[in-house]
This record gives sequence, structure tokens and C-alpha cells, in this order.
Amino acid sequence: MRYNQLGRTGLFVSELCLGTMTFGGAGMFKVVGSLQQDDADALMRATIDAGVNFIDTANVYSRGLSEEITGQSLKNLGIARDEVVIATKVMGPMGEGPNMAGTSRGHIMDQAKASLKRLGTDHIDLYQIHGWDPVTPIDETLRALDDLVRQGHVRYIGVSNWAAWQIAKALGISAAQGLARFDSLQAYYTIAGRDLERELVPMMASEGVGLMVWSPLAGGLLSGKFRKEGAEGRRKDFHFPPVDTARLDAALDAMEPVAAAHGASLAQVAIAWLLHQRAVTSVIVGATRADQLADNLAAADIALTPEELAALNAATALPPEYPGWMIERQSDYRKPGRARG
Repeated sequence: MRYNQLGRTGLFVSELCLGTMTFGGAGMFKVVGSLQQDDADALMRATIDAGVNFIDTANVYSRGLSEEITGQSLKNLGIARDEVVIATKVMGPMGEGPNMAGTSRGHIMDQAKASLKRLGTDHIDLYQIHGWDPVTPIDETLRALDDLVRQGHVRYIGVSNWAAWQIAKALGISAAQGLARFDSLQAYYTIAGRDLERELVPMMASEGVGLMVWSPLAGGLLSGKFRKEGAEGRRKDFHFPPVDTARLDAALDAMEPVAAAHGASLAQVAIAWLLHQRAVTSVIVGATRADQLADNLAAADIALTPEELAALNAATALPPEYPGWMIERQSDYRKPGRARG
């Protein structure tokens, strides 16, 4: 297992991260997984034994039950707190009242305390804003997070599912006002869904923001099992994330010979491709069974050749869009060795 620097911080996290959305199985998350404590302990043990030190959850996963199971699992297994990096999130609805959701100061402060209690810890290593709140000003959110950092309840802060301009604006506010800054972005990224390469990847490279990838198998579609069996699995009731069928087919066609060459599964190739992307800090993998987890973890051992990467990239490349193609065209003559007097 390799370990990568999270953004520009001094924190190192494993290139694979255990996602615990499958823990609990309450409400809408039942279609994703409903692992209870004993099964969760078994997956956690296998994860830690594989060298993973990064665990991701959220307060909304089964309305807090995922956090509870995650925290209890670490205790049951006797895993020292400083051996793991725990990430959780805040924003989604945690009750029926009008102030029980969003990124207001009140909701963040209340939910941080609740998450700490459920996790059974005195600090959260990475506290992430789970999505864009169109109501709360960014500076209110950042000041609340900064207070949590100063109080020692939170070590680092991150964001999920924001646009590049939103993150850039937040980073500017943090710099101008001396507030804690977003050090990571948790976002959807797959070989069949490379949209974030247009704006988010250049922004992250410029500003030193790390990338955590969620749903690296596009909701299971990149495993190829639905293609062979004609089955829909959980996507029948939970069609998420949306995937362009033509792009998915092109990706699977390109992945099949690579998988055969390595004696690997298509899922392993999909994860391995992500691990070869410079922007990626850690890929979040989840499972409902031990064999699924083992298959995902084994992706870290696959070294794709330059030729294989080139073939996969060519088959799944994004079509040119403005202003990207114009920026590339006008930047060409300013590259080293091409500038003229």
C-alpha cells in the first residue's frame, strides 16, 4: 500500500480508503448495503491488515448509524486512534426541522459534536462539507470550520461535490481572512466519467488540493457484471451516479484486454487506472462482502504500462469543449522552447 500527501498538508493517507456507506442499512442507504457490527468488523480488519489507514463516512449515512458502527469497529479491533485517519461529512438532512441541514454555523457545530460522539473520538481528522449549500454564505461556513479546527475538534477540512469556481472562491476567502482552507475535494471520477478533468483537476493542481474519489466503479457498472448478466443489481432502485452508456461501453471494451493481460478483474483495472492519475490522492472503495473488498484492495498491486494507459485514455477521452480547446491552442506558442522574440 502506498501513501500520498493530502493536498499540501503534512498528512499522509493510503491510496485506497475504506468507504462505510454500506454500514447500517437504514433508510435510503439500505439499497447500498446493510452491514451490521460483526460484518463491518470483519471488513475493517481486512482493510487495516492491507495497509489502509484512511476511513471515510458521513453523518447522513443511515442517519448516523454508519458513524456509530465505524467507531465501534475500531474499538472492537483494538486499533489505536493515531493509526487511522477518520473522515466524515456534514450538510445533509439529519432531522425534519428547517435548520437540520445545510452548512450554516449552527448545523455544522451541532453535527460536529454529534459525529464525535457517534465515532467515539475526540477529534475528526478530515471534516468535509458534503455538498453545495445555495443559502449559506461561504464565509459563514468557513468561519465555523475554522473554529472547530482552532478548538482541536477537527484537524483538516475538505469539501465534496463543489464546482471549481466555488472551491477557488472559498480558498480565496480563507487566504484573505486567515481561516482554515479546504485541503481536499471528494468527487466522482471514473474512466467512464472524466468530467472533472475539465476544470477541477487544473484547479486542484494549481491550488494544492487533494482528490478523494467516490464511486470509482460508477455504481458497479465498471465491474462488467451487468454487461454480462444483463442484471441491474442495486442500480434498479438506486440509479446513481448517472453514466453515459456509450462512454461506458467504450471504457469496458478498452479495459477487457488490459484485464486479461494482468489476470485481473475489470473492477481492478478501473481502480488501477484511477491510481495512475496524478490528481488522485485516494480512491474510496466500499463493499458488502469480503471477496468484493479483497478484489478492490488488490487493485493497488496492478501496474499499468504506458501503452495500456495510453489505450485506455484514448478510448475514454473527453470531447473538446470551449474554452478548453481555445486555451490549449493559445497556450501552445508560450510553451518552453516555442516562444519567439
